[in-house]
Amino acid sequence: MAPKPKEKPKPSPAPASASQPAIAVEDLFTTLNRHIQRSEYEQAVKVADQVLSISPNDEDAIRCKIVALIKADSIDEALSTMESSRRLQIDLSFFKAYCLYRQNKLNEALDSLKGQEGNSATMLLQSQILFRMGKMDSSLDIYQKLQKSKIESLEINLVAGLVSAGRASEVQGVMDALRVKATSSFELAYNTACSLIEKNKYSDAEQLLLSARRIGQETLMDENLADDDIETELAPITVQLAHVQQLLGHTQEAIEAYTDIIKRNLADESSLAVATNNIVSLKGPKDVSDSLRKLDRLIEKGSGPLSFQLARGLDLKLSSKQREAIYGNRVLLLLHSNKMDQARELVAALPDMFPHSVMPVLLQAAVLVRENKAGRAEEILGQFSEKFPDKSRIVLLARAQVAASAGHPQVSAESLAKIPDIQHLPASVATLVSLKERAGDIDGAVSAFDSAIKWWSNAMAEDNKLNLIMQEAASFKLKHGRKEEAAQLYEELVKSHRSTEALVGLIKTAAYTDIDKAEAYEKQLKPLPGLKSIDVDGLEKTSGAKHVESGTHVGITEPFEAKSKDKAKKKRKRKPRYPKGFDPANPGPPPDPERWLPKRERSSYRPKRKDKRAAQVRGSQGAVVKDTPNANAKSNQVTNAKAAPQNAVAEPSKPSSKSSRKKSRN
Repeated sequence: MAPKPKEKPKPSPAPASASQPAIAVEDLFTTLNRHIQRSEYEQAVKVADQVLSISPNDEDAIRCKIVALIKADSIDEALSTMESSRRLQIDLSFFKAYCLYRQNKLNEALDSLKGQEGNSATMLLQSQILFRMGKMDSSLDIYQKLQKSKIESLEINLVAGLVSAGRASEVQGVMDALRVKATSSFELAYNTACSLIEKNKYSDAEQLLLSARRIGQETLMDENLADDDIETELAPITVQLAHVQQLLGHTQEAIEAYTDIIKRNLADESSLAVATNNIVSLKGPKDVSDSLRKLDRLIEKGSGPLSFQLARGLDLKLSSKQREAIYGNRVLLLLHSNKMDQARELVAALPDMFPHSVMPVLLQAAVLVRENKAGRAEEILGQFSEKFPDKSRIVLLARAQVAASAGHPQVSAESLAKIPDIQHLPASVATLVSLKERAGDIDGAVSAFDSAIKWWSNAMAEDNKLNLIMQEAASFKLKHGRKEEAAQLYEELVKSHRSTEALVGLIKTAAYTDIDKAEAYEKQLKPLPGLKSIDVDGLEKTSGAKHVESGTHVGITEPFEAKSKDKAKKKRKRKPRYPKGFDPANPGPPPDPERWLPKRERSSYRPKRKDKRAAQVRGSQGAVVKDTPNANAKSNQVTNAKAAPQNAVAEPSKPSSKSSRKKSRN
C-alpha cells in the first residue's frame, strides 16, 4: 500500500492576516482623505470607525475622527472619543481645549492648554480663549508675538482684538506695520470700519462698510455660494451699516434697515439679535410691550447655575459687551413697564453673569431709585467704588447724579470730588461749586475754585480755561462777601489778560475797600463815544426824566403836540352804514337793549308761582275728604284766575308733597 503523501504545511494565520488587512487600511485612509478634502465629514467619521475596527490603536485614525467630528459640529462626540482614547496615552489636549472653547467652558479650556508647547496653533487658540473671556490685553499680547509667524489672516483677529480692547487708535499703525490695506479682505474692512466707529468717524466708517459689502459679495460669489448663504455671511456688515445710520442721526433709515433684517429672518442668529436689540434701543420707552416681546425671544430661563441665558446658543456667538446690552435693555424696559419683580430677579442674576462689569451695579441702583430707595442706591454705589477703584469713575458719576436728584448735595459733591481727572474741567467746577453752595459749604466751593485755578495756572494746554475760571471765582467770592479775594483775582486778570470785563469787576470790587485804587483803575476805562458833551455834575442835579404814559419818548415839545392835535382834527369822517331798508329820518322806537338776552335774564322777567293751596289735603292720612261748595268755589276762582290769560282748562290737583302730608297730620 502506497504511503500517504505528506500534507503541505499550512501557512501560519498571523502573517496571512497581517498582509491582507494592510492593503485594506491603506485603501480606507485614501477614502478617508478623499472625504476630508470634499468636506464630507460625516462620511469621514464612518471610514475612521472602519479603520479603528481593524486597528483600534491607530493614532492617525483617532485624530482624523476627532477632527472630522469637530468639523461636523459634533463637539460632544469628539470629547467622548477623546475620553475613550485616554488609555492609549495619546496627547489630545489641544483638541480637548478647542472643544471646551466651543462649549464656552473657557477656564477648563485654558487649563487643558497648560503644559503644551508654545507653537503657533496653541498660542492662537489661547489668544482666542482670552478674547472671549474679555481679557483683551492678554489676548493682544499673544497676537503681537505671533506677528512674526506667517499665519494667514492674523491681521483680522489682531484688529478685532484692538477694537474690543478699546485701542482703536492703534489700528492704523498696526496695519501699516503689517503692510496690509483695509480693503484686502471684507473681514478686515469690516473690523477697520469698527475702529473708525470707535473714533467717531462715522462717515468714513460708512464708506468702508459699503466697500466691505461689495468685496464680500465678489469674494463669496467666486466661491460659488448661494445667494442666501452670501446674505448670511454679510449680515454683520448690513447690521453695522444700520448702526452707523443710527449714529449719524438717520433714525428712520436705521429703523427700516433693522426691520428688513429681522423680517428676512437670516440664519445668522447673532446679527438678528444685534438688530433686535438696536431697534429696541431706538424706540426707547415707546411701545414698551412690543419691545419686551422682542427681547423675550432672545432671553430664556436657564437650567444650569445661571438663572438666565440667551436663546439659540447666542451666549457663544455674542461678545460680553453685546450680551450686557441685551440684558441691560431688558431691565430698563421692565422698569418702564413697572414690572419690578421681574426686574429685581434679572438684576440679581447679572453679577454672576458679568463679574468684571460695572453694568450690574448700575442697574441695581436704577431699580432702587425706582423704588424710592435713593439712600440704598448711594450706599451700594459707594461700596462698589471703594472695592474696585479702577472702575469707579462711572459709578461715582452715577452716585453723584442719584444723590443730586434725591436732594443730597453734599453726597453728590463728595462723589465728584473722588474723580481727580475731572476736577479742573469748567463743567465739573461749576457743578461742584453749585452743589457745595446748596449744601451751605461756601469754603468748599471756594476751595474747588482755588484748586482749579492752580491746575490751569500750571497747565500747558492750548485751550487754557484760566481766564474763565478766575472770572467766575471772582464773581462768586464777591457774591459771598469775600471782596478782598475777589479784588485780587480781578487785578490778576487785568494784569495778565487786559480784560475789560475784569477791569469793570475790579473797579466795582475795589470801590468797597479801596476808593483810591478804584479811581486809579477807572481812568483805564475807555471813554464811551458820544458822551463828551454831557455835564455829569449837572446831570446828577436834575430830577430826571418824566415818564409819559401815552408814548415811548420822553420830553416831547408842545409844538409837536399841537401838530398831532391838528392832525387828529383833520381825520376824514366816514358815513355810517345803516341796515337795508332803514330810514335814518324816521328811525322809530329804539330797540330793546335786552333783546338778545334769554327771557329769564331780562329785567322784566317774572317767574310763575305755583298754587300750593290747591294741592293740600285735609284730614287724617288715607281719609276721603268730601268737597264743600265753598272750597270748590274758592279753588275754581283761583284756577280760573290763573288760567284765564292762557285760555286753558283747569286741571285736577297734583298729589301733595311729603311736607304737606306731615302738616296735615298735625
